Amino acid sequence: MANTPQSKKRARQVEQRTEINKARRSRIRSYLRKVEEAIASGDQAVAAAALQAAQPELMRGVTKGVLHKNTASRKMSRLASRVKALGA
Repeated sequence: MANTPQSKKRARQVEQRTEINKARRSRIRSYLRKVEEAIASGDQAVAAAALQAAQPELMRGVTKGVLHKNTASRKMSRLASRVKALGA
């Protein structure tokens, strides 16, 4: 348990930051789920549009420190190749 005023403040800040990050992570997952559903439906146009919408959201997660840059890039790459495969 936090004892000093500084550690109490840090504990409060961590709680707030955790809530914000949880919301951001949830938002990113929602975008990724939409892409997954579009891929499952087999419609390349819808999947490409969903991917286009998900990309800035993923990169925003990187700049906010929710995701690592390589993780976001890997997810984007794998989704893009799956969307591309729909057209083939």
